Amino acid sequence: MTIKKVLIANRGEIAVRIIRTLKRMGLESAVVFHAVDAGSPAVALADEAVELTGDLPVAAYLDIEQVVAAAKTSGADAIHPGFGFLAENAAFANRLEKEGLTFIGPTKDNILLMGDKIRARAFCLEHGFPLAPSAIDEGDENGFVDAAKRIGAPLLIKAAAGGGGKGMQIVRDLADLETAIDLARKEAMRSFGNGAVYAERFVEAPRHIEVQILADGHGNVVHLGERECSIQRRFQKIIEEAPSPALDNVKRQEICEVAVRIAKTAGYVNVGTVEFIYAPDGTFYFLEMNTRIQVEHPVTEMITGLDLVEQQVRVAEGAALAFSQNEIKMTGHALEVRLYAEDPAHEFAPATGHLLVYDLPEQMLRIDNGIYEGQTVTASFDPMLAKLIAHCETRELAIEKVSQSLAASTVLGVRTNRDFLRRVLSHPAFASGETHTGFLEAHSDE
Repeated sequence: MTIKKVLIANRGEIAVRIIRTLKRMGLESAVVFHAVDAGSPAVALADEAVELTGDLPVAAYLDIEQVVAAAKTSGADAIHPGFGFLAENAAFANRLEKEGLTFIGPTKDNILLMGDKIRARAFCLEHGFPLAPSAIDEGDENGFVDAAKRIGAPLLIKAAAGGGGKGMQIVRDLADLETAIDLARKEAMRSFGNGAVYAERFVEAPRHIEVQILADGHGNVVHLGERECSIQRRFQKIIEEAPSPALDNVKRQEICEVAVRIAKTAGYVNVGTVEFIYAPDGTFYFLEMNTRIQVEHPVTEMITGLDLVEQQVRVAEGAALAFSQNEIKMTGHALEVRLYAEDPAHEFAPATGHLLVYDLPEQMLRIDNGIYEGQTVTASFDPMLAKLIAHCETRELAIEKVSQSLAASTVLGVRTNRDFLRRVLSHPAFASGETHTGFLEAHSDE
């Protein structure tokens, strides 16, 4: 099967990034957009744009009926969901299959199994993969609370149906457990339309390490190395790098092989990310699997030289992987920072405003961007503006290059985390690789 035209069911930098690969591959592109994105770079770059309607912009991008209609209107034979929105929606993947449209992503069964965190954890438990103690909400409220209390504090309450840190609550005092569960459920329902949650043992000062996997429909599964994503605020990553400064070759091989076995046992197809909590003693636990392309995928592309969106398209067309594990070469060090419209001095509150000046040094490094000068940044979407990605021979050089690029960036009209990112990169503990998910809180005074 050959894909000829792809509808991108997304917006912003990921839509632009997908369109660029499609153009390089000689494929036509169409993109959906809400009126607030009418002048966006994605709309300008795509061969065709189809408007979605709705009072709430986010709701428009989540409207399966409108997206399917847009695909038919544009003559697209495939849909790429990017990340977020409908990317991990099994009902969406199933609907596209019924409509004869190719979903550029994993199968609906993959999403149902591994995209749902509760099912994924049960699957890993069944097959003996490393898992932190947990309690599952199966409809019995009292039973769930009791099971969570038996694990003991500290606990992490998480949404079952999505990622991005949405819905997460840390419970250090069990007296706060039921309140935390209620808050997590409400945020999960608002963000993903599914209020299911679960509780797991919260590991203090862990690293967040994830493994990029790639699988075809012929039983071949490879890993593309690991990424460390420990620098987070509100459970959402802001700095990612590959490889992790924490792993030696033995530990790297161990964690990557576990990720491959999980994907292979699940019968996974297309790109995906197996995420782990990595404890200070070197123990690691399965955290979740993201059944989609990740925000931080560029760092993997930089060290491997592979275009993950192109690989997604090839796999969706039914092709076998063109390389084996031994043929994948990883070189140098890649570092990515997320430039957000937010105020780090006030708990990273999202910032809004009119972009009077928006000048990023695209000649210095890779920049994935979906915003334009003159655009109004609203509270309708995630506040990420762009990603700055460097690939150098060493970690030290990558840090220096990204820091210099941030210094050369000018954004006026809306607050950003630019200077905050530079302070993190220049911190001695970050420079020495002493990172963990509580890094920002531990060094908040600095």
